[in-house]
Amino acid sequence: MEKRVKIAKKVIYVSVIGNVFLSIIKILAGIIGNSSAIMVDGVHSLSDVFSSIVAFLGVKFSSKEDDEEHQYGHEKFELVASKILSIILIITGILIAYESIQNIINENFNTPNIIAIYAAIISIIFKEWMYRYTMNAAIKIESTGLKADAWHHRSDSLSSIAALIGIAGAMKGILILEPIASILISVFIIKIGVEIYIESVNGLVDKAASSEIVESIKEVVMDVEGVIEIDLLKTRQHSNKIYVDIEISADGEISLNESHKIAEEVHDVVELNNKNVKHCMVHVNPR
Repeated sequence: MEKRVKIAKKVIYVSVIGNVFLSIIKILAGIIGNSSAIMVDGVHSLSDVFSSIVAFLGVKFSSKEDDEEHQYGHEKFELVASKILSIILIITGILIAYESIQNIINENFNTPNIIAIYAAIISIIFKEWMYRYTMNAAIKIESTGLKADAWHHRSDSLSSIAALIGIAGAMKGILILEPIASILISVFIIKIGVEIYIESVNGLVDKAASSEIVESIKEVVMDVEGVIEIDLLKTRQHSNKIYVDIEISADGEISLNESHKIAEEVHDVVELNNKNVKHCMVHVNPR
């Protein structure tokens, strides 16, 4: 658990420091380069500082050990963080689309210079690197919060690509290209936000594990000597962990000790077969 928090902390430090410097560069470039797109993109990068902090808090609280008030663990705190980050992504996408539409309606177009181009390129490279860096860490520690934050970096990268296309188009005289590109990118950002939101809700409402995981559990349980049949198998997602409740049939003539031994073996093989299974409860029915 401590290692998990250390990895997340390192990622967040890099993200926060990087976003602060990137925001300063983009805002200054927007002012000097006469590009409202880069200036707004700079403010967007500054908002990522808050997102990264939320992601880290989610990992930190979810990694705490079980206690009297949270006897089933704290994993769902990370799902709460993911919901917050998904809402931020959705709102970000909506605001980008709204502003772009307003610029088209009001014909509010700028003619930027080459400085804005350089700032956009720097932003794209850094943000794409941050996406990959954060996503690798998210996969390593199985963090939904960091995964959402990684997609936030990718949305920033796409936003900068839209700004770059728009700036290049404006410098060539096609002033409307920038807001059109921004609208298309905003749709992608909103889509990612909605997907992360649905994923976090599924974890909060105890959605069952995937059919592949359920089938793999059935296979290893039926391989246990003494198990006649699986009478009931229930699973529920608990953030990145899974809880399993299973009822098996065994010979009713065997002793309680033998029955208990079968139940223990079922418990052990289920938890060893899938590293995401946090706990398995086994009940034995006589047959």
